[in-house]
Amino acid sequence: MKQNLQGFSRRTALKMAAATTAAIVGNGLFNRISAAEAVLESNLKGKVNHSVCRWCYDSIPLEDLCKAAKNIGLSSIELVGPDEWPILKKYGLTSALPWGAGKGITKGFNDLKYHDELVKSYEDIIPKAAAAGYNQIICFSGNRNGLDDGQGIKNSAIGLKRLINVAEKHKVTLVMELLNSKVNHHDYQCDHTKWGVALCDEVGSDRFKLLYDIYHMQIMEGDVIATIKQYSKYISHYHTGGVPGRNEIDDTQELNYPAIMKAIIETGFKGHVAQEFIPKRPDKLASLKQGVQICDVV
Repeated sequence: MKQNLQGFSRRTALKMAAATTAAIVGNGLFNRISAAEAVLESNLKGKVNHSVCRWCYDSIPLEDLCKAAKNIGLSSIELVGPDEWPILKKYGLTSALPWGAGKGITKGFNDLKYHDELVKSYEDIIPKAAAAGYNQIICFSGNRNGLDDGQGIKNSAIGLKRLINVAEKHKVTLVMELLNSKVNHHDYQCDHTKWGVALCDEVGSDRFKLLYDIYHMQIMEGDVIATIKQYSKYISHYHTGGVPGRNEIDDTQELNYPAIMKAIIETGFKGHVAQEFIPKRPDKLASLKQGVQICDVV
């Protein structure tokens, strides 16, 4: 039940974020802090750009989370909409993967009837993200609703290709998240790496990539390190999470995150890795700090 409630919370947040796309966004490049710069504040090793997903800490005021993020050594807070971007700028943080467009997780590009609305919303948010200094924006396949995988790829590519010109113009990458359909997002179509890779090939642009969520893909297919190595060129972002339960990523769960992180670094990845686990301990920020340190490998 807890997992279902958390999934609902995220879906609700997505819908709310989509409604904020008309918010006024300040002009100018938002400050970015590299992993190397973060080392000066937190003694991190500097090989990884660390991020955190806002929704996992929604009980903490954003400004307090920003302060904690800086102290821990994170350079990004993500899955935040345009109305919150100025707060990140205030604290010298970026958003490695913001949101602010679309119709949520269940209604995505695999359904032709949503294309006009989706294209309009992403055409609106992409220039705003670029103006804020952000180079990615999240998107979703939507649920199958009886659609076979092949047709889902074709439909999704039709809609995404309508956005590639604007994405390329503003140098913003559309990033589709791989989610599990067994536990958290029943019937979601982009639930296997190979499906996402096939869609990338169909779209045919470097401005469309995948968010490889380690938690979700461990549930769906396992073989995490081999998959990352094989398909690294299709992946522009990573999320963490303990399996089972989506909680802390320490030795209470089954994944070996230091080994996974080393594999990611070996692919030459230069983007962000975001903590997206749901802390179950009372001190949530201590759990976040622990997660960052676990992933901070050389």
